[in-house]
Amino acid sequence: MTDSSMLVTDTGRSLLGDSSVLDSKIIETSKENIFIGLASDVEEEMPQIETRVVLVQEAGKREELLKALEEIKVPYIKMESVEEFGDSESPEFETVFVVADFQDSILENLCKFDCRVLGPPIVLHCAQKGEPLPFSCRPLYCASMLNLVLCFTGFRKKEELVKLVTLVHHMGGIIRRDFSSKVTHLVANSTQGDKFRLAVSLGTPIVKAEWIYKAWERRNEIDFCAADEEFRNEFKVPPFQDCMLSFLGFSDEERINMEEMTKMQGGQYLPVSDDRCTHLVVEENTVKDLPFELPKKLYVVKQEWFWGSIQMDARAGESMYLFEKPESPELKKSVSQLSLNTPNSNRKRRRLRETLAQLTRETDLTPFPPRKQTPKSCSKPSKNSTPLPAKQSARWQVAKELYQTESNYVDILTTIIQLFQVPLEKEGQLGGPILAQEEIKTIFGSIPDILDVHTKIKEDLEDLMINWAESKSIGDVILKYSKDLLKTYPPFVNFFEMSKETIMKCEKQKPRFHAFLKINQAKPECGRQSLAELLIRPVQRLPSVALLLNDLKKHTAEDNPDKGMLERAIESLKEVMTHINEDKRKTEAQRLIFDVVYEVDGCPANLLSSHRSLVQRLETVALGDDLCDRGEQVTLFLFNDCLEIARKRHKVISAFKSPHGQTRPPASLKHIVLMPLSQIKKVLDIRETEDCHKAFALVVRPPTEQNNLLFSFQMTTEEPPKEDWLKMLCRHLANTICKADAENLIYTTDPDSIDINTKDVDSTLSRASRAIKKTSKKVTRAFSFSKTPKRALRRALMAHNTVEGRSPCSSSERYLGSRLTSTSSLAGISSPSLVNLPSMFAKRSHTLSRSTTHLI
Repeated sequence: MTDSSMLVTDTGRSLLGDSSVLDSKIIETSKENIFIGLASDVEEEMPQIETRVVLVQEAGKREELLKALEEIKVPYIKMESVEEFGDSESPEFETVFVVADFQDSILENLCKFDCRVLGPPIVLHCAQKGEPLPFSCRPLYCASMLNLVLCFTGFRKKEELVKLVTLVHHMGGIIRRDFSSKVTHLVANSTQGDKFRLAVSLGTPIVKAEWIYKAWERRNEIDFCAADEEFRNEFKVPPFQDCMLSFLGFSDEERINMEEMTKMQGGQYLPVSDDRCTHLVVEENTVKDLPFELPKKLYVVKQEWFWGSIQMDARAGESMYLFEKPESPELKKSVSQLSLNTPNSNRKRRRLRETLAQLTRETDLTPFPPRKQTPKSCSKPSKNSTPLPAKQSARWQVAKELYQTESNYVDILTTIIQLFQVPLEKEGQLGGPILAQEEIKTIFGSIPDILDVHTKIKEDLEDLMINWAESKSIGDVILKYSKDLLKTYPPFVNFFEMSKETIMKCEKQKPRFHAFLKINQAKPECGRQSLAELLIRPVQRLPSVALLLNDLKKHTAEDNPDKGMLERAIESLKEVMTHINEDKRKTEAQRLIFDVVYEVDGCPANLLSSHRSLVQRLETVALGDDLCDRGEQVTLFLFNDCLEIARKRHKVISAFKSPHGQTRPPASLKHIVLMPLSQIKKVLDIRETEDCHKAFALVVRPPTEQNNLLFSFQMTTEEPPKEDWLKMLCRHLANTICKADAENLIYTTDPDSIDINTKDVDSTLSRASRAIKKTSKKVTRAFSFSKTPKRALRRALMAHNTVEGRSPCSSSERYLGSRLTSTSSLAGISSPSLVNLPSMFAKRSHTLSRSTTHLI
């Protein structure tokens, strides 16, 4: 932009002090700021004055301008210089001068005589809209800022401010000295001051001065509007403009994330204690004291200030988020002694003990800290604590657990709605909506409907527990709302994976949403759990209720009328979960599980479940003989609640053709065992040595075994790293057994302590050994002439083993289950065909029998 296009006229005197006076003059004379939109009756009262247009120099050579004036039926004349026109003061005509570009000499001369001056874009704009030429005592070039009201703050140079004000007037904008609710945009050169704080509180867009300059560069575009959100957002003032931030008390991962967000939001970050820092952001939960003396101009704020500024897209006021040092231990001790030395101290201490005991009973099984205030619209205040019967029966105990878990579940749903959904749906958010309505609907789905149903269930269970009797029917409560459960749960559970994906996508793409989640996750109501972790609770709730009802049925007498009601309630929950399962199979997560089922021959059908999802696939080699032969290729499929273990097939069957005509690839794996994660007692990280690389082991305790079993593996792929795999496994293990310290489930051990090594796992000798084992199995089958059915043969062998005082099978065989066949059972009996086999390749009888079943 050249200086000639930003001339300030003498008569205009475009200072902030004169702006409001001139605007009021315009309003009094024209009853309209820019355009005269007079009604027909007003036009009849006022005398009609003919408007004529004078096209100066280059303006008279533009064909589109001449055509526009003809369309709006305004006469015009062409002139090369303003001096040629001498009757501009005639009362019979209203003369409007159109100047091709606002140049110094022409514009200055016209403004000396208070002439109406327009630019070609505003004439073309009026012709396009079918409106008369606007009336303005200031030169008006275009309509880019028409009806915009601007206020300035933070500008110290008068020359720069005069240029900006003049350009705004040329584009049809209005300037106000004081900030008010009528101001549509605040042009800020600083993120401090009362005007800035008011604009933030009112949600007024705050932009840089560059916004005005760039809008002036596009002044010749007829349809351009400077208020367009897409254009304006390019020049918004970022929250951390002119801020130098440092971070104290955060983990390396959190600090790196916050530093990246600082740069993204217009700020800079520096090391702690750097003199140039303007803000020190402190993790108040870990930092108890500051390691250095504070400079006077340094703001020490909590992390909520950081995330709050990003969420509302403007720098938040520091006074609300100042970090305060906790009270010293000496002060706390003195206050404690003072309070205990009062005359009623013994009574207060006794009352405190009773209150704590009462809270302990009431908050049993509570997953989160007690809420400060429960919204009245979502749940009623809890009644008095449940009276304890003289003798607590097992049925009462299970009923109490059902009520407590239901109460906790209602609190979690209330937290999701009040802490996350309601603020996101609120109109008039600072900085505009954080998420679109479609995204909010995708994330939360039918959560409010689920909350309404379970609030009613909780109230009925609460009344039942207060007026407890063994004959009270809990099954009737569940049956009462079974249709509501069937209506509300499938829409949410079926699209839960989509909800998680939407959260992850929006968190990566929208910094304000990421900050919103960070702020809420730090609140006590969330228990430091993320929104995705809270939203999984509805997926888990119905199976949990079904288990509790089954337990309740076991402790209900046969003559109790609730016995039959409980059975019906359990069946109704099964129907709901079955309905969910049927719909869930249509989702992508279930297709992944189906792929595993088709890939693994003999995979159990109960692997398919609505609440189950595939987490990670890992290729390994077996290091022990418990699951399969040492050195065999084993694939581990980690699900969120179980572990599927399969080995590579020795012989691949033909391709599978579905009834729909689609041909699937042949099953390349053979099922070994589907292990619930709750059966894993320890995860062993085996140290790296010369003879042991990338090895780990699982200590497993099946419910049918007296002793622990050890399953060891060696990873054969680089991704994921062993450390990440073990952490992932332990995290899902901790979720399954409801433990918070997932890292404590990993134990590091030496390979010698558990007799594990990876040496010669894939050597020539190892491969030859496995080949001879296969040969021995073929020989065993070749000399097996008996056609005795498997079941009869098993009974005979078990009787034979019992006579000889031997155990029918080893512990690992009992765990793997149903792995013996007729041929494998014969392998445990002395046979002439096996006498001459080399002793170095001889194996325990149960190992040989198990290996035989691997052949197809």
